[in-house]
Amino acid sequence: MDRPAAAGAAPGEGHGRRPGRRTAGGLPELPEPEEWPVWEGRGPLSFVASVDCAALPSDALDIALPTEGTLNFFYFDGQLDDGCAVVAPDEPDSWAGARVSYVPAGVPVARRAAPEGIRPYPEVSLTSRVETTAPHPRHPVVQREFAPMSADHPVGGDGFEDALWDHSEGTEHRIGGHAHPVQGEVETEVARGALGSPSWDDPRIEEEALGWVLLAQFDSDDDADMMWGDCGVLYWLIRPQDLAERRFDRAMFTWQCG
Repeated sequence: MDRPAAAGAAPGEGHGRRPGRRTAGGLPELPEPEEWPVWEGRGPLSFVASVDCAALPSDALDIALPTEGTLNFFYFDGQLDDGCAVVAPDEPDSWAGARVSYVPAGVPVARRAAPEGIRPYPEVSLTSRVETTAPHPRHPVVQREFAPMSADHPVGGDGFEDALWDHSEGTEHRIGGHAHPVQGEVETEVARGALGSPSWDDPRIEEEALGWVLLAQFDSDDDADMMWGDCGVLYWLIRPQDLAERRFDRAMFTWQCG
């Protein structure tokens, strides 16, 4: 069940936009007709990160990302309302507070100034590496592979979970692979939201969760002055079919913090 992921977690050199550029923070480069994302009634989103798909090791990824073009990630981070509005998968009215935009290669773009009231995060260049990731022990795929799991099964034990945490120390931005959750499997949160938030014991949730993959996670990052709650992480998940069709507007968002 281990799958590879491209993870950008280390500052690099240089600051001008160029092929192979992956950044956290800074300002986005968007097509001229494309408006800065806004949560209606709340205000503009903050720019989180940009990923040049051509710079990723696509042959090592477990998701079918485009091999060219740029993904831009935006999130309503509370700058305009002191954190009162929360973006959550079980609140459909909040979904506009997190956005992924895809800019195909060759489309003319221009660097945009941040809207009034939005303080851009410091720009940090990110390098990529390929690493093996593992699902959370309570991920439905683990339950399926090891079922039935007794209460003392080693996969669900503290020692195994501690080993996973030790393997994932430091700032972790990820593209593909398995999410590194702070509180529990993010796939279940997104699946429940996609189903209209039924009760947590609804058997459809587990099956739905198997149909979502991690598109990206962006960790709290001191270098980029990003702090999501209490050392939290932002997650975007997507269905493989939507990914294949480049329907990044259908990606679902959730976040967790300690």
